[in-house]
Amino acid sequence: MRINIGCGQTPTEGWRNFDNSLSLRLSKIPLLPYLLFKAGLLESSQYRFIEYARANRIEYADAAKGLPLPDGSVEVLYSSHMLEHLDQTGAELFLKEARRVLASGGIIRIVVPDLRKLVRQYLDSGDANAFLSSSCLPRPQAKTIAQRLMVLMVGTRHHQWMYDGESLCRILLVHGFSDPGILQPGKTRIESPGSLDLKERISESVYVEAVNS
Repeated sequence: MRINIGCGQTPTEGWRNFDNSLSLRLSKIPLLPYLLFKAGLLESSQYRFIEYARANRIEYADAAKGLPLPDGSVEVLYSSHMLEHLDQTGAELFLKEARRVLASGGIIRIVVPDLRKLVRQYLDSGDANAFLSSSCLPRPQAKTIAQRLMVLMVGTRHHQWMYDGESLCRILLVHGFSDPGILQPGKTRIESPGSLDLKERISESVYVEAVNS
């Protein structure tokens, strides 16, 4: 089994894809999303994601609370631009779950926004506003009912932590993974990666893989 955790609207074909958006729960209830949309309680982007999740068989799971999978049942676990949305406690719980579900020798591949790239861009430009905006660290305040529902359905886009390749390798070592390494875009230690996007969000990302020992 190969799984993609926090897939959003980029599920991996042929894998099991999970996300924690409440939209996934709504997608299982016939007619309710349509009625909420017609009542003005869902924005068009929310409704489109619900329909997308239904069509692409995305499953619900909260990575920080537990994955609905048996111990040692997963060959490869992939997660892109999800870890930074967890606080340190949530990240620790997710990595514990990743170790639990991965088989011995299984590979974890994590993609996150690269803080090092972001800082270099700031030092080159000197634009503090662009730096903060790109970091997604400031949390926007949801004021309208539609905005609050958006947070419930798809979560916020703000980040709770940031990483570079070295810090991500260290946290993987701390949580029991072995042989962590930073990979160039397009490179992987995963055998026959198939449709997995090995260059996902290339302009802003760092790619790290490690082994479940």
